[in-house]
Amino acid sequence: MRVLLVEDDLVAARGMNLMLKAAGAIVDQTDSGEESLELLRHYEYDIVLLDLALPDIEGFEVVRRMRVSRNDTPVIILSGLTMPQARVKALSLGADDFITKPFDKAELLARMQAIVRRSKGFSQPSVRLGAVELNLDSREVTVDGREVRLTGKEYAILELLVLRKGMVLTKEAFLNHLYGGMDEPEVKIIDVFVCKLRKKLAQAGADNLIGTIWGRGYMIREPAGQTADSYQPVFAPSGIQRQASVI
Repeated sequence: MRVLLVEDDLVAARGMNLMLKAAGAIVDQTDSGEESLELLRHYEYDIVLLDLALPDIEGFEVVRRMRVSRNDTPVIILSGLTMPQARVKALSLGADDFITKPFDKAELLARMQAIVRRSKGFSQPSVRLGAVELNLDSREVTVDGREVRLTGKEYAILELLVLRKGMVLTKEAFLNHLYGGMDEPEVKIIDVFVCKLRKKLAQAGADNLIGTIWGRGYMIREPAGQTADSYQPVFAPSGIQRQASVI
């Protein structure tokens, strides 16, 4: 999960950053409403955590501009305001949730996960592709009920592919998602991660789940009635019908 944290309280932002990263999230952080809008124009996030009291523009205005520009990234407002009017205004402008400070960290994470799941079309925490099952909350992967132990980067790649199944994801998109533009390694590291991920899945009995689109990137398609054993995603560039734009 890639998160944009917009918070001008440096102490609070530092604590939330550590909490989110401990939960496996990739976090970009800013204390400016204008900068948050600029980041949203250039990068794709799974969710935005947004304070209302920012030094340049209110969080309400950030949400309004996002929705006017047709950016439908989920937004959770984090605010010390307890007045019902603030909650009503935020939700009417297009925010997805409103959490009053101070808040329970476990509850925030649970709400984030639920909102992101729904935004990707999944109502349940578990996503199944043939014999492979991902629990998006616990970050566990199983094949026919047997746990597959993945590194943080391997899981993040698999989760990104599953949540965007049917889309071709470029190696640059994976780098962006994994490293957030900070200290990015060479793009070929993605091939290494995918190779190791494929090997672990194959050893567990889920071979040929991740398809290579030569010259473009990787993708996963819904097996559509096939079992994981019979699902053979052999893709060629000319045969791809993209369902959405590449991130």
